[in-house]
Amino acid sequence: MASSLLVLTDFAQPANQALAYADRLAAAIGAQLVLLHVSRDALPDPEQLGGPLLDLGTEATDLAFASLLSGLTAPAEAEIGHGPVAEAVAQAVRQHQPTLIVLSRTDAGDTPDKQLMPLSVALLHRVPHPLLMVPESPVPLPVPHRVLLALDKEAFTLGQYAGAMRGLLDALAAAVTVLHVLLPCHVNQHAAQALEAVRRTGLIADVAEPVLHRHVSAMHPAEGILRIIGTAEYDLVALVARPRSFLGRLFHRSVTAQVLLHSPIPVLILPALE
Repeated sequence: MASSLLVLTDFAQPANQALAYADRLAAAIGAQLVLLHVSRDALPDPEQLGGPLLDLGTEATDLAFASLLSGLTAPAEAEIGHGPVAEAVAQAVRQHQPTLIVLSRTDAGDTPDKQLMPLSVALLHRVPHPLLMVPESPVPLPVPHRVLLALDKEAFTLGQYAGAMRGLLDALAAAVTVLHVLLPCHVNQHAAQALEAVRRTGLIADVAEPVLHRHVSAMHPAEGILRIIGTAEYDLVALVARPRSFLGRLFHRSVTAQVLLHSPIPVLILPALE
């Protein structure tokens, strides 16, 4: 089966920007696109993709899909899901086995915290699959070639996704930097453990560029990660999300949530096994 990217769309501008990014990414790695629009035709769904729901009928949805498909470079197909977003995405993942799930982040008003978080939690809990969040941007975001992999010192495993993620990095010929955020009082401790943890997963085995390592001192990991992202040295940040952080209120306070909400570059969430 050819590799694919599953792209969630509600036909709003942020979703269209995420689709354009996914199209460039798919073209770079030789993948196809699967566009998924979830029609909420039952009870109101708190897991909406972002912004007000667009209540489209079948004919309007078909026209919207046709318009999107006509502007894509990568091979693509479109389908409509029904019911809660997480359930529809889970079904699409089982059918298409995508490399990534791609969705947009809107920065309009208070939408991110109120709508992005329920959706992110639901997806990671119901569909623990690599998830790429694409923020709104005034300019087209580049295909990632400089990847920042932010880790703590705890060991982790990506299970069945390690090979696919290694293949993604290899196809992009990406330069990978492992970032470890340290408390100010621990700047000389644990500096190499994050790099060793990722080496054990096989994620960076045989990557085209040498893997670099850097650390930053910060009182909170999200603060340190966002500070490094703000230097504009990287065009993608990857985080490891552990199952214990998928639990509702815990996720809202997690490093993953804070980076998802505030990163100016796309964020790749890698679900780890405990």
